[in-house]
Amino acid sequence: MKQVAIIVPRGAVALSCIEGPLVCFTQLNNFLVREGNDPMFDVKLVGATKKPEDYHQVFRVTPDVEISDNTFRPDLIIIPAVNPDPEGGWHKVLKDNDTITKWIAGQRAKGAEVASLCVGAFLLASTGLLKGKRCSTHWSAVADFQAMFPDIELVSEKIIIDENGIYSSGGANSFWNLLLYLVEKYHGRPMAIALSKYFEIDLSRDSQAAFSMFVGQRNHQDDSVLKAQDYIEKNWGEKITVDQLADIFSVGRRSLERRFKKATSNTVTEYIQRVKMEVAKKSFESSRKNINEIMYEVGYSDTKAFRNIFKKATGISPMEYRNKYNKSISK
Repeated sequence: MKQVAIIVPRGAVALSCIEGPLVCFTQLNNFLVREGNDPMFDVKLVGATKKPEDYHQVFRVTPDVEISDNTFRPDLIIIPAVNPDPEGGWHKVLKDNDTITKWIAGQRAKGAEVASLCVGAFLLASTGLLKGKRCSTHWSAVADFQAMFPDIELVSEKIIIDENGIYSSGGANSFWNLLLYLVEKYHGRPMAIALSKYFEIDLSRDSQAAFSMFVGQRNHQDDSVLKAQDYIEKNWGEKITVDQLADIFSVGRRSLERRFKKATSNTVTEYIQRVKMEVAKKSFESSRKNINEIMYEVGYSDTKAFRNIFKKATGISPMEYRNKYNKSISK
């Protein structure tokens, strides 16, 4: 029987990321027992101590096991999403859970696999296990994650990343796709399909790009870059070039590109494209304009280029996006 540890961390936890793995693996056991087989998973809630953790001043979660229990050797560790502290931000969350992240690293050295759900990636990254590896997390936390962990390759459009037994998932409820991925790995495709039907989870999803909303990183002190960001966001309908921005703000092209990337984690061209695509997305969601009308509106004249850039940003074509989100079109 596989031992599964669901971490009970300190901080503003997304409770669904504790309950979800618990009910998923419990239901798998129920299916197996119903078929006359032995259960596969022994799931434990694990904390720094056995002291209950109170979340949102409403819910209390009591660990079954504390990390000092040397008799407990998990095969899989689940790290739930923990949001930043309102005052101390991510740094306080990581500090408050330092003993747990050290324990996770130690268990990995003994052979345990580790999976982070949503922004649980911050705790996973703080273990040091992701250095030089890829990772996914919620699209809204991309800038913070890149600033704190520049040596980790963030693949924010992906729902599931598997780095040889170190797993991470995209944002919010997409953690269910990672759970089903683990079920398929441990027990096979038929069980993953059965659970996907039971919980009504789309097993085929592999990208969260269509859900993302681009918000430019402005938590920096580079005044010229901030002005360039303002200009791009106010003139999204124009054909903006890097040279044009360099001239407007009296900055050398190479200097602007270097400073822009450092401040925003995007190149100037990427930033221009993402701003334009965000405007296009909103237009597809709310208007009855056709694809060409919206393309010209956001400053593109090359249909192929527009489609390619849009699909890179969202993971789907402009037509698919419009049909997915525009209620008036889908009728």
